Amino acid sequence: MKVCFLLIFAIAVTTCTPEKKEASEKVSNLPEELEKTLLTVDFNGLQPYLNKTDNKTYIVNFWATWCKPCVEELPYFEQAGKKYRDQNVEVLLVSLDFPNQVEKQLKPFIEKNKLNSQVILLNDPDQNNWISKVDSSWTGAIPATLIYNNKKRTFYETSFTLETLENEINNFLKPLP
Repeated sequence: MKVCFLLIFAIAVTTCTPEKKEASEKVSNLPEELEKTLLTVDFNGLQPYLNKTDNKTYIVNFWATWCKPCVEELPYFEQAGKKYRDQNVEVLLVSLDFPNQVEKQLKPFIEKNKLNSQVILLNDPDQNNWISKVDSSWTGAIPATLIYNNKKRTFYETSFTLETLENEINNFLKPLP
C-alpha cells in the first residue's frame, strides 16, 4: 500500500510543472481572516518550522486533501491546537497537495473546514531529497506527523485518533525526570 502511494505521489509530483514561487509567498484570494493560514514554501522555507528551539512544543502534520486518513484526522489536530494553545503547543499543517490544485481543492478545503492552524503548502517536487531530512525513517507515506520541542523529537508515520494525539502531546508536556 505504501509503495503504491509513493509511486503515485512521485509520478504526480514529478509530472507537475508548477511555477517556481518564492520561499514564503502567500497564496491570495482567501478571505482576509484565512489568508494568514496559507503559505507556500519550498523545503528550504519549511526547514525553520521543523527545527525551532524555543520553549514551545510543535506538532507538524504532513497531509493532503486527497488523502482520506489525513482528512479524517485533521479535526483532531485543530482540536489539540485549541486545547493546548495555552500550554505553548503550536500546530502546523503541511499540505502536500499538488500546486495546480490550490485554487480548486486546497483553498476551498481550508475555508469549508475553517482551519485555524497555520497551513503551509510544500511546493517542492524533489521529495527524494527532503523526505529523509524531515526524518530518516519516513518512507514518504502520509499522514505523517513530527512532534518536537527543545527536549524531545518523535516522528509518526501513522494516523491519529484524538485520544492517541493527546496522549503523545501530554508525553511531550511532562517534565523529564
